[in-house]
Amino acid sequence: MNIQKIADRKKMDERVLNMPWFVQQFIDYKLPDLSPSTLLEYIRDYEQFFGWLRGEGLSAAENNATVTLQELEVLRMDSIVGYRLHLTTRVDGNNSRVTVSRKMSSLRSLFHYLSQIAEDEDFYPLLKRNIMAKVEIKRIHKPKDTAAKLKGKILEEDELLEFIGYILEGYGSDIENNKQALYNYELNRERDACIASLILNSGLRVSEVVNLNIDDIDSANKLLYVYRKGNNDETFKTPVYFREQSKDELQAYLAIRSARYRTPKREKALFVALPNGHQEGKRMTKRAIQAMIIKYASRFGKPYLTVHKLRHSFATDYYLQNDIYKTKEQLGHASTETTEVYTHLTDKTMSDAIERRSEV
Repeated sequence: MNIQKIADRKKMDERVLNMPWFVQQFIDYKLPDLSPSTLLEYIRDYEQFFGWLRGEGLSAAENNATVTLQELEVLRMDSIVGYRLHLTTRVDGNNSRVTVSRKMSSLRSLFHYLSQIAEDEDFYPLLKRNIMAKVEIKRIHKPKDTAAKLKGKILEEDELLEFIGYILEGYGSDIENNKQALYNYELNRERDACIASLILNSGLRVSEVVNLNIDDIDSANKLLYVYRKGNNDETFKTPVYFREQSKDELQAYLAIRSARYRTPKREKALFVALPNGHQEGKRMTKRAIQAMIIKYASRFGKPYLTVHKLRHSFATDYYLQNDIYKTKEQLGHASTETTEVYTHLTDKTMSDAIERRSEV
């Protein structure tokens, strides 16, 4: 059972009720192919767009649920340009180019469905005129550009081991004068080091870490069984290898998991937390893991380091020793195009290695 997917499906089912009927129909159409997390983002994008339409007087609807197809049909190109401008310059904490591109793609997907796929009772398209067909959405996520942004913001070479060591020992020295922080650290350091170690030695996504259960571990064969992103088959878990280096952290955490966190037998989650005021341990959340990594990273001197950048750190290190196809499989990418970022990230590392070899 994919815990994150269940939570997102619940939120999606709740929020889609406040959408127009044709959006609800679109979400039902996409549900077999896209994850609830992706569809929830679609709904959030439509909430923002319909809210803007109403605020600009381009829809007379009293709420988002009553926006009509006719109001979408008569939108002009200058309205779409205005909305894009709104996203880039008039929203608090302006959206990045990548975010704007994603939001516009969400709209284009909806308009395409309404004009090309969905039909009324007379077999005509629900939307007779598709303004979004005129909108060009440029590809933003170029591997080389992504690599340039990541350089200097991930762990390299010996830093992978140093970061795990810092969680186990160094952080405690840095906060020894803060009794509350020190207490929390000593309670959780084995667990936190295990999480960081597994990501740095397998490349798991944070959602995959959250969903791990005790039964998903095969220590003898260094395997984890995970629900991979994009795989909607709830009966299948993908085997993912982890390096030998993680075994010590994993064993140390498992030795204290039940007693220290007062974890009941019915709780199958691998990584658990014991929140203040609670009598039993329960599955850690995605947000808790993200905050935990940021806490250690800031003290470690890598303030830009996040859970996802730990995954990038593993992937860069792994790619130096393997080809792009093995890296793609290990990371669970849908295509090698996504994996290409590591060919650019390792350019400098490879050139440095050549220079070091020439000095010998």
